[in-house]
Amino acid sequence: MEAYDTVVEALNGLKERGYTTNFNIAFDKLICSEKKHVLNPDEFEITEVYRFEGDTNPGDEDVVYAVESKNGDIKGVFSGAFGLYADSVSTDMLRKLAMHK
Repeated sequence: MEAYDTVVEALNGLKERGYTTNFNIAFDKLICSEKKHVLNPDEFEITEVYRFEGDTNPGDEDVVYAVESKNGDIKGVFSGAFGLYADSVSTDMLRKLAMHK
């Protein structure tokens, strides 16, 4: 696994390695509005995780996830805050993300 110092470096590095779809969490699934992709928790694997902690500002804390569909035709990324700033997600999605802390 690569080592990155910033969220931007991680996102750019993953893109260079083929993780080109930008996902967002929509409570119980990953979505990419631009490409019209939707992945439920049982349809993707998290292949890499990069956690960034803000030294002086908790608002700078972020996690970057590299994901791949189980059939291998979609590779992408999503990022999100953790702790107080985390988005609301379903129990299934929370289980999926927690496996990769």
